[in-house]
Amino acid sequence: MKIAIYGRNTTDNISQHIQLLFHKLNNYKAELLIYEPFYKYIKTKLELTGNIKTFNSHLDLIGKVDYLLSIGGDGTILETLKFVRDSEIPVLGINTGRLGFLANVAKEEINSAVEALVNKKFTIEKRTLLSVTNPADLFGEVNYGLNELTILKKDSSSMITIHTYINDNFLNSYFADGLIIATPTGSTAYSLSCGGPLVMPGSQNFVITPIAPHNLNVRPLVISDNNIIKLKVEGRSPNYLLSLDSRSVVIDSSIEIKIQKADFCIHLIQLENQNFYNTIRNKLLWGLDRRI
Repeated sequence: MKIAIYGRNTTDNISQHIQLLFHKLNNYKAELLIYEPFYKYIKTKLELTGNIKTFNSHLDLIGKVDYLLSIGGDGTILETLKFVRDSEIPVLGINTGRLGFLANVAKEEINSAVEALVNKKFTIEKRTLLSVTNPADLFGEVNYGLNELTILKKDSSSMITIHTYINDNFLNSYFADGLIIATPTGSTAYSLSCGGPLVMPGSQNFVITPIAPHNLNVRPLVISDNNIIKLKVEGRSPNYLLSLDSRSVVIDSSIEIKIQKADFCIHLIQLENQNFYNTIRNKLLWGLDRRI
């Protein structure tokens, strides 16, 4: 079994639970490829034995590993996109962060998670990505995202106007602080905090969610993901902020943005006791009476 491990250099990632993970993988003679900056951080803090190599780019992984383990939170899983790309390498998220919609293996479940990988007792869930097709080089080679693309005003004062088109048909001019184009996966992220709906993975939709719109009758909209979305921005400032998951660039209002569904998916590992219904019920505390 060949496993890649990606993590951030945080104290949460050098706990006894992560030490257990490495011991467990070593017991099964797993061949490990650890992200080199992460390896340099943990090698003096954890006991690492066995067959270990390091990686720095997607070229070090493609065709060389069976799984990738992401150690951290949901943001850490988003960062693994630049390594797995369109390789279909399954990703399992071990949550050492906080909420964890994507990284949904708790630290206390590491032992059973490794057992599930060894015995192949899991399913693969394909998650839709969105891509920025124009300008295609805004985010380099990784012009796709798992959660959302967001347009935000760069200055803290005035709103911006975002002219939005669906397949070249005019939809609306959003006068707001910004606009979110979210995948079903991203419906539980920034879009949710701005009043957007929860959308089931695999539902083949995008969610368009305005951020603090001036007109209170403007509401989030769910559309099919086979549409091409075009955005044009204007405002008092010539520049605005464009973010794709955790990556951001500042661009000027002369640039027209086009977004569409990417031509590949990311493969997330779901263990036997995991599903989207359980995740949202537990993470959002549905059905619990907190009254005292």
